[in-house]
Amino acid sequence: MNGLALQLAAELFPRGVTQYLVGGVMVAAGIAVIYLGTAIIPGNSTFLETTLSYVSNLSRLNQPRFVASRDWRVVFALSIVAGAAVWGLLLDPGVFTTQVQPWRLFGGGILVGIGTRIGKGCTAGHGVCGLGSASRTSLVNVVLFVGVAIVTAAVVAALGVTP
Repeated sequence: MNGLALQLAAELFPRGVTQYLVGGVMVAAGIAVIYLGTAIIPGNSTFLETTLSYVSNLSRLNQPRFVASRDWRVVFALSIVAGAAVWGLLLDPGVFTTQVQPWRLFGGGILVGIGTRIGKGCTAGHGVCGLGSASRTSLVNVVLFVGVAIVTAAVVAALGVTP
């Protein structure tokens, strides 16, 4: 790696890249196990709908594919949270803090959720399984949502918005 690449990496990842690499490998391993064992793309974007099928009688939420996969989707989502907790408690102890206001985090989460439903998938489904299986649809989706994220971040930064 040349000096410019090292400098860019240091600016983009001031805390290093280890946690991102380990987290990415763990997410990919979990997704691969589910995908290879069930042939189902285990994205988290379907998690909300499948979980709501436990408490709702709406036919839209009680589709057989949602009901059939809701148990393992809950376990999958909880394991992601547990993995982050283990990392935060054991491997990188300390209190996680951010300067981003809670309303921005909440609003961002809502927009991401809407985007994943419109795109019929998230980074786990399209980014890991879709790209891994050479899906052109997933390639287009990943390029679109990463591109929109980059443009959005650049516009927001240009407007002077900081965390």
